[in-house]
Amino acid sequence: MAREELMLPVESLDPARYRESQRVTWVSVLVNIGLTLAQVGIGLIANAQSLVADGFHSLSDLLADVMVLVANAQSRHPADADHPYGHQRIETAASLALGLLLLGTGAAILWSAATRLQHLDALPPIGALALWTALAALAAKEALFRYMLRIAEKLRSPMLVANAWHARSDAASSLVVAFGVAGSMLGYRFLDPAAAVIVGFMILRMGAKFTHEAMLELIDTGLADEEVERIRTTLRASPGVIDLHALRTRRMANRVLVDAHIQVDSRISVSEGHLIAETARVRVQAGHPDVLDVLVHVDAEEDLLPELRAGQLPGRDILLPHLRRLLGEDLPNIEKTLFHYLGNRVEAEVFLPPEVCFDSERVAQLESRLAKRLVDDPYLSAVSLNCRVAPR
Repeated sequence: MAREELMLPVESLDPARYRESQRVTWVSVLVNIGLTLAQVGIGLIANAQSLVADGFHSLSDLLADVMVLVANAQSRHPADADHPYGHQRIETAASLALGLLLLGTGAAILWSAATRLQHLDALPPIGALALWTALAALAAKEALFRYMLRIAEKLRSPMLVANAWHARSDAASSLVVAFGVAGSMLGYRFLDPAAAVIVGFMILRMGAKFTHEAMLELIDTGLADEEVERIRTTLRASPGVIDLHALRTRRMANRVLVDAHIQVDSRISVSEGHLIAETARVRVQAGHPDVLDVLVHVDAEEDLLPELRAGQLPGRDILLPHLRRLLGEDLPNIEKTLFHYLGNRVEAEVFLPPEVCFDSERVAQLESRLAKRLVDDPYLSAVSLNCRVAPR
């Protein structure tokens, strides 16, 4: 049985994809810097504590953007000795961190809302400038969310999707601030903390979702059944592939890694098995753009009892002397011998030297001798005698 481990050099992050992801993140950085300064400053001036809190929420977005920039810069590095599959998993780690940040933000909003509900009478009057600032922040955050989500879906980047939804969570908190400020100005001071509770739970839900998805990728969860079936169909349709088993998949950021065992004709050469495996790998990568690499294991038959076969069947170092004894010590050196490990027995192909190959009487003697000795042979089930013809 031959094993083919086919590993292409892992690509670095596509330059165009990297530039676009950096551009959208820098836009978010500039927006969040402006919002943080405006919300905190005007919130303090207008006595709007919810606006100040929302400013710190914008600051958390700014920190998230910095994390994305660092992760993008690191994940675009090509594969190296320590990271043979590349650095794309840094995106996954950043997505996990952003999910945890959303969880922390949601918990902080819930805590702040609970505190305000307990001290409604102690809240100072809020200036009108706070309402306009909250509405402007809401519009800016919603526009930023839509822009970032469009780019993230185009690039198929889980990290940018997580960051876009983080922007949406801040837009939701800005909406809470707008209702809260307006309600406070109208005398309904409970509206702000009540809405904050709802948004806090929404943010917690988003944080849990992104944390869960990142964890699934980090523990090598396979693709959805329909995606796996499409890859399976491509492999089975490859020329020379008889069957397929032990197909495994896992994600790495926006790419996919595939491991597969393909079954080929048991009597083909190692080089032909390699060609079949290479063809199957190329077809999968051509037909499934998300697939970064395919590791192909070539089997001569289905692995029904691999542990039994490995433990009972000897290797070439034992079989060659055994075969020589079967053929007779008087036979000159054999040119080449191929062994086929099939089930729990071995078949041998023997290529005779020229002086024997064309001596019909000598060949007949060998065939007669083998027919008698193979009846009770513990290893060999069949031996074929061959002549190799080549131009001089």
